[in-house]
Amino acid sequence: MATRNVATVFGGSGFIGRYVVKRLAGAGYVVRVAVQDPEGALFLKPMGAVGQVVPLFASLANQATVDRAVEGAEVVVNLVGILAERRPGDFQRVQGEGAANVARASAAAGVVRLVHVSAIGADAASPSAYARAKAFGEAAIHAAMPSATILRPSLVFGPEDQFFNRFASMAQMLPFMPVISGATKFQPVYVVDVAEAVMAALTRPDARGTTYELGGPQVLTFREILVWILAETRRDRRLVTIPPGLARLQASVMERIPGKPFTRDQLVLLSRDNIANPDLPGLVALGVTPTPFEVIVPAYLGRYRRGGDRRARYAAS
Repeated sequence: MATRNVATVFGGSGFIGRYVVKRLAGAGYVVRVAVQDPEGALFLKPMGAVGQVVPLFASLANQATVDRAVEGAEVVVNLVGILAERRPGDFQRVQGEGAANVARASAAAGVVRLVHVSAIGADAASPSAYARAKAFGEAAIHAAMPSATILRPSLVFGPEDQFFNRFASMAQMLPFMPVISGATKFQPVYVVDVAEAVMAALTRPDARGTTYELGGPQVLTFREILVWILAETRRDRRLVTIPPGLARLQASVMERIPGKPFTRDQLVLLSRDNIANPDLPGLVALGVTPTPFEVIVPAYLGRYRRGGDRRARYAAS
């Protein structure tokens, strides 16, 4: 790029964010990483030249900090999302009203392109508070900035993911593998492909005002994924189906545990297929070739095998 334009990435220190920040820096942007914990985002600074990656404080609940983060920015990417509420209403505050604040600030600041990463399953009529808040955020984004691009990924995988790693870790510790909603379908999508989709959405004219659903090349049931994880980690574990009533009881107990490892709202989400709508454009429409999970995941699941695997890779690419 001839000039170092500014890109603001809300939630840039998260799982997807670190990949987006690296690509924006590589494209020559000065990248503002807008997060609630700037100290925790300092690990991103080596992804650019001196002074190119700048963590700064911003809370989506505080319009003034959002306004400051986008001031003078050419492009904005919103990646902020939560899987569980610390307080009732957090989904709406963060993923609904927070997204609206980003869109309003972007429009007022004259931002050229806004990309908002939502999720497959966003639905104003969903029984899940998470999905309803995602839908509210999308509607607010388009109301304030109709040219914004919405990306809805399926289950995102990569070295830092909280899916393949979590269940591989469970296979290490438990004598059996619990299965909840085993018939639910997923379409795992590589985090690098999602980051490339973000970059494409920032530049392609046909991406303006468009919603994309991002999925990988394979559709598998939850049970099939668990079987694959057990085979890959070489763990001989029996799959035990958890009845719906017991699953709800477990979720109600676990959501009271610090960190909320599993909640009733997540149980609702887990009961619904998480695959891309064939009537909406996807990765290919953005010029990105979907990556099979079997090509990537074994490299970081090796550490869960007995004795570990020194070949396992953890670094973001």
